[in-house]
Amino acid sequence: MPSLGDLIAPRRLGTDFRWLLASSWTSNLGDGIALAAAPLLIASLTSSAILVAAGAMMQFLPWLMFGLLAGAVADHHDRRRLVMLANGIRAVVVLVLVGFLVTGQGNVWLVLATSFLYGTAEVFADSAGSTLLPMLVKPADLGIGNARMQAGYLVANQLAGPPLGAFLFALGSFWPFLLQVLCVSLAVLLISRIARTPVPQHPASPGTKVHAIREGLRWLRHNAPVRTLVVIILVFNVTWAAPWGVLVLYATEHLGMGPVGYGALTTASAIGGMIAIFTFGWLEKHVSFATLMRVCLSLEVVMHLSFALTTSPVVAFVIMFGFGLYAFVWGTISTTVRQRLVPMELQGRIASVNMVGVFGGLVIGQFIGGVLAQLYGLTAPWWFAFAGSALTLALVWRSISHIAAAKPVRESGSEDDVAEPGEGGLPLID
Repeated sequence: MPSLGDLIAPRRLGTDFRWLLASSWTSNLGDGIALAAAPLLIASLTSSAILVAAGAMMQFLPWLMFGLLAGAVADHHDRRRLVMLANGIRAVVVLVLVGFLVTGQGNVWLVLATSFLYGTAEVFADSAGSTLLPMLVKPADLGIGNARMQAGYLVANQLAGPPLGAFLFALGSFWPFLLQVLCVSLAVLLISRIARTPVPQHPASPGTKVHAIREGLRWLRHNAPVRTLVVIILVFNVTWAAPWGVLVLYATEHLGMGPVGYGALTTASAIGGMIAIFTFGWLEKHVSFATLMRVCLSLEVVMHLSFALTTSPVVAFVIMFGFGLYAFVWGTISTTVRQRLVPMELQGRIASVNMVGVFGGLVIGQFIGGVLAQLYGLTAPWWFAFAGSALTLALVWRSISHIAAAKPVRESGSEDDVAEPGEGGLPLID
């Protein structure tokens, strides 16, 4: 019978994968602690709703500003060292904040500045970190590898971290951030154990980062499967974020659940996600990626419609549990497909474009959701999400088979190996 360690990180994935997984889980715990502690700290320093909202903005603003640059940097330097450097900077930034909090000199502007600097370093850490898995495991093992990375995010970032952060904040404002420093520092130590990752080889070309960014965008423009996948993720993030931005109001006012009930909704989603992640190996062997992608996106449409119609907290919990089940299957599949199709030397740039789309979709969706909720009520964002996701799914339904079956190009610069719109009789988004 395999040991618990083999079940979590199969031996065939190698020792380096285990170091990467341990580093990722540890870093996610630190981020999960801050996920609860940072808003509590800001709220304790100001009563301004704008400043509280600005704290949340710092989570995605650095991605919009530096995401493409971070991807280009990751593709031209030792990615393991970049993760170590960026995480080291994150630890130092939070340690400075801890010093101010211990001495009683902290203020909201310092916290916002810390959040922005931390988020900027996180952009570079995540851009480089997202490229390491394809360098450490075989393409056939990317699915199970991504599933285990997602499991760490669920357990550490979503389940364990936030309540621990809230508990430590009650003991003293600096305690959760001090533990965050320790977690991120340990993550640096763990990832340093990975064998040195080579710098990707590039054909001779101008060495400017602007050129590197253009090169990545040009490759994406000519690769129909990956381009369509990025568009799907962008649009579905817009529709998803519209109701999620006002979920707290929907849960407390429309469903009458109260603050505790609202928090439990996130827990229900995380539990569903855990089940999905640990059954992913079976799903990958028995169900095609194309079928899984269609099922996940269809369930997204049904979820939006169900939330628009229900007034029952019990039904809401069931919906959120189901959301966790399919959402993390979709996240694992979409990441795996992208990593299999993108050349190693472009992994950082294409991953960063994807993340810019994710956070750009969140910004657009949250704005739309706020306006709709203000004008038409708290269920209006769900109806928008239902209509938008259903229309998008109808447009890309046939393309999904082509995305799932696409083969990786042999060289990033080879036009002959790039899938074009309509290959195989399947229309793709242009």
